[in-house]
Amino acid sequence: MAVTLNDVAKHAGVSAMTASRVVNGRHGISADTQRRVEEAIAALDYVPNRIARGLISQKTQTIGLIVPDVVNPFFGPVVRGAETAARRAGYRVLLCNSEGDLRLEREYIEDLISHRVEGLLVAPVSDHSRHSLFSLLRGGFPLVLLDRTLPESECDFIVCDSASGSRRLVEHLIAVGHRDIAHLTDADDTSTGRERLKGYQEALASAGIPYREELVFRTTVDQIGGYRATQQVLALAPLPTAIFTVNNMTVVGAMQALRERGLSVPQDMALVCFDDVEHLAVLSPFLTVMNQPAETLGSLGAQLLFERIAGKAGPRSRRIVLQTDLIVRLSCCVKCGVPAR
Repeated sequence: MAVTLNDVAKHAGVSAMTASRVVNGRHGISADTQRRVEEAIAALDYVPNRIARGLISQKTQTIGLIVPDVVNPFFGPVVRGAETAARRAGYRVLLCNSEGDLRLEREYIEDLISHRVEGLLVAPVSDHSRHSLFSLLRGGFPLVLLDRTLPESECDFIVCDSASGSRRLVEHLIAVGHRDIAHLTDADDTSTGRERLKGYQEALASAGIPYREELVFRTTVDQIGGYRATQQVLALAPLPTAIFTVNNMTVVGAMQALRERGLSVPQDMALVCFDDVEHLAVLSPFLTVMNQPAETLGSLGAQLLFERIAGKAGPRSRRIVLQTDLIVRLSCCVKCGVPAR
C-alpha cells in the first residue's frame, strides 16, 4: 500500500499537521523536527499525493500537453521548452500523444481534466478538434494552442509563420532555376497545411509561374505519407525538378522513394522541407530546410498558459507568430542550377 503522510508522522514521532508543514515547506519548524520528518520521508520512500493536495487547495501545479505525434522530431524540442518553463514555474507536465486521432485527443482531454490539470497546451489534430476544445473555452478553462490554430476560435495561440516560410523556401528553389516544383502537403483541415500551400502558391505567382493542381499531393505528414506521395510524383511525365515537403517526416519518406527509383539528390531531384532536425543535418546530401524555433514555441506557449492560469491575461486572446529561418544546404541545386536530366 502507498505510504501516507500519517505513516511519515508516526515514524518521525510528530503530528500529521507537523509532517504536513515540513512537506509543504512551511516556516516555524525546528531544525530537529524537520530532520526527523525528512529522514522518515526517505526511509519510507514517501511521495506526496499532488492530486489529493489539489483537491484541498484547488491547485495541482500540473498542466496537460497534447501533441499529435511524439515520433515527429519537431515536437521533441516543443515538449522540452514547455517542460523547462513549467519546471521554473513550479509546475509539472502530463504529456499525451494523440497520434493524429480525434477520438484519442478527446479522450486525453477528458482524462487530463479529470486529473485536475490547471490548464492545457494543445497542438490540435485538425480543425475538427474545436468540437472538443470549444466547450473548455466557453467555460473559461485556461487553454493555449501550439503550432496549429483553429478557425473561429477566440483562444491564445502561438505558431510559426508557415505561409512566409513556405514562400521563402519555394522562392529559393525558383532562384536556383526550378519551375516545376511538386508540393507534398497536409490535409486541408489543418492550419499548417493550408498556410504552407498558400506560401507555395504565392511564390509561384510572384515569379509568374502558373499554379498546377496536379503538382500538389495531399498526404499524411509522416514517413509513409511522404513515401507514397513521392511515388505519385515519380509517376508524372515529365518529372518535376524539385519536391517541397510539408515537414521533416515526409521528407524522409520522399528520400526513401527517390533512392528506390535510383534517383540522386540533388543531381536528379531537388528536395527541401519544413523543419530542421539534427540527425537529418548529418545526412548526405545536407537538406535545405525552413527551420522553426520549436523549443521557443513550447516555452512561450507555457508562459502564456501560466499567465492565463494566474489571471494575469486579459479577456482578449493573444496571438504570437514566430519567424522561421531558411537554412540553405546542398539538396536543391547543383553547379548548373537545375538537376541534370
